[in-house]
Amino acid sequence: MGRADARRAQARESRRAPKSGGIRRLFTWKKLLGTFFGIVLLGMGAFGALYVYVDVPAANAMAERQSNVYKYSDGTVLARTGKGVNRQIVDLDQVPEKVQHAFVAAENKTFYKDEGVDLKGTTRGLLNTLSGKGKQGGSTITQQYVKNFYLTQDPTVSRKLKELVISLKVDQQESKDFILAGYINTAYYGRGASGIQAAAQAYYGIDAKDLNVTQGAYLASLLQAPSQYDWATATDTGKRLVKDRWAYTLKNMVEMGWLTESERAQQEFPYPDKPKPAEGMEGQAGYLVEAANKELEKQGVSAADRDAGGWTFTLTIDKKRQKALEKSVDDQLESKLDREGNKIDATVQAGATSVDPTTGKVVAMYGGEDYVKHYISNATRQDYQPASTFKPLVLASALENESKTQDGSLIGLNTVYDGTSKRPVVGSDTPFNPQNEDDRSYGPVSVQKAMNSSINSVFAQMIVDVTPAATKKTALAVGVPDKNFPERPAVSLGTMNASTWDMAGAYATLDNHGRKVTPHILQSAEHRDRTVTPEKPKREQAISRASADTVTKALTGVVDAGSGGAANTSAYDAAGKTGTSEDNKSAWFAGYTPELTTVVALFGEGDGGRKQVSLTGTANSGRASGSGFPARIWADYTLGALGGGSGKTFDLRDVERGEVPTPPTPSGTPSEDPTPSEDPTPSDTPSETPSETPSETPTTPAPPTSSSPPTTLPPTKSPELPPQPDEDDGQPGERPGANGLLGQ
Repeated sequence: MGRADARRAQARESRRAPKSGGIRRLFTWKKLLGTFFGIVLLGMGAFGALYVYVDVPAANAMAERQSNVYKYSDGTVLARTGKGVNRQIVDLDQVPEKVQHAFVAAENKTFYKDEGVDLKGTTRGLLNTLSGKGKQGGSTITQQYVKNFYLTQDPTVSRKLKELVISLKVDQQESKDFILAGYINTAYYGRGASGIQAAAQAYYGIDAKDLNVTQGAYLASLLQAPSQYDWATATDTGKRLVKDRWAYTLKNMVEMGWLTESERAQQEFPYPDKPKPAEGMEGQAGYLVEAANKELEKQGVSAADRDAGGWTFTLTIDKKRQKALEKSVDDQLESKLDREGNKIDATVQAGATSVDPTTGKVVAMYGGEDYVKHYISNATRQDYQPASTFKPLVLASALENESKTQDGSLIGLNTVYDGTSKRPVVGSDTPFNPQNEDDRSYGPVSVQKAMNSSINSVFAQMIVDVTPAATKKTALAVGVPDKNFPERPAVSLGTMNASTWDMAGAYATLDNHGRKVTPHILQSAEHRDRTVTPEKPKREQAISRASADTVTKALTGVVDAGSGGAANTSAYDAAGKTGTSEDNKSAWFAGYTPELTTVVALFGEGDGGRKQVSLTGTANSGRASGSGFPARIWADYTLGALGGGSGKTFDLRDVERGEVPTPPTPSGTPSEDPTPSEDPTPSDTPSETPSETPSETPTTPAPPTSSSPPTTLPPTKSPELPPQPDEDDGQPGERPGANGLLGQ
């Protein structure tokens, strides 16, 4: 190589040397270390700024949303209501300690010691998010709580960074118990259940406070994969995995000292119940919830309060008796109706209310065929007439006011009235001459016989003797509402409006020896932040015991030897009264035993509830009277509700039977027959014999009994009165009693 080549080679080397030396000088270990610390400091500064910038936000919209739970009196769930979230928030002290520990053992063993974050797990989550692998476990209980309560489930970097910062702050600001409670109340467990209370109900049918450690460990294990680990729907692999995780949870509890080895060895896998549909408003549930909500309004729990959720409402409804009532309506009525193929059957609506006469608790209620099909509650509606079920209250008022007949005789069970059909009442400014059923005339009859056979003409005269105003006062005192309640003689036939709920209260008051019984359905209302204790109804004496017990005596006669024969059985002691309103638009049976008061009614409803129609022809059985379907439903239900019967009898004291009057004056005053008919014809059953023709001449009664002196009865025919105006019976244009159906 010549000198020229050597110089060129030397030049090339000289050009390379500065470049190589520059790279080494640029990437010295000092510079690399400085850069690293600079990046760390920059990151710390950025995180510090983020820490200052990010505040703990308010809860997200779903985190605090809860359902309301309505329960039967025994604590089992009747229905849940709310805006799409099945959740009930419970305090941590409502969760057994070992169950609390199960969640910590399953999710975050260092929970009680850490500062709320898991940097390693969070970093892994961030890398997975950036790489598109989705979310991955590893977060602490605090981080999961923050994600559920404050943030969203979106797998984004910004959400993950916020979760980290907020978790640190929450851990500093709140106790571990607060965080754990928040976590188990916001987590989703599958089966539509959010929070541990809803989960306990969904998987085991119990409240969170009743969970044992094995059940708690299963629920804690579910959180990793709720849909995959639900035993009812899990694959074989899913079942194996959830069993493994359950065992892992218990193993961790042993390691943490929360469970001994011997305790662990005794635990068996707690197979959950099969899933059940969410308790909604179908069937009778909606009617019961609606009735409870009406009472809640009176107790100061508004619709807005309920919409916020988180309430537990316990009703007075006895689950067994409720089911018995539903079954009785189905067996005795619905099974016989053809709602699709028969126009009359399609109009039939049944309602019932059953009350404990000593407490006023509504133990069962029937509102209609299905709340989602017929939203009007037939148990509480007040747009139909109670008909002859009101007659016992006319008698009660007569007894309470020591009223007398037109000739001055004290009214009682043995008092005799003129039972002639269409006999004009005497002593009233408002003319009234109601027709008895089938226009049948009975002549002289005792009050007991008149009650047994529901004789309109007798009670029309009796209310005149008592006065409509005094009768109304007594009726309101025992619980009949002041709804379309005119003070006229026609009211004796029950022409005001009332519901089965109202009449159950009135009859329960009679059953309770005259002490006022106010039906109520709400037992308690509880919330985490508030508890409402319903006011106890006043129990004042509405009418005297003597008056109430005398009416009860009369009503036992209706069951034993009158129109209430369908309720007559040796299985229990019963008193009751039938009723059928004008044009057969409603049919009733109101009755009671010493332990239970129940009112059942049928209503003819047309045009979507806007029109009242006749029940005649229901189930192709002719006239639907109170002695028919209502009495049979009542009897079947009462037998079931009393467990097949009861040996208790009515404790009747000071029963007033009334006195035998002297012969009345020629004014047409009701007369007396000391011996009631031994073969009464129930007024709710069409008579097969022709109507009696009123005699124009005095008659001589049968020989008197030893307890009743002989008396001579005047003619039963009353003087003719001019045509009377229509009575106001709540249905314009109709004349009470004109067709022989009103009040029977």
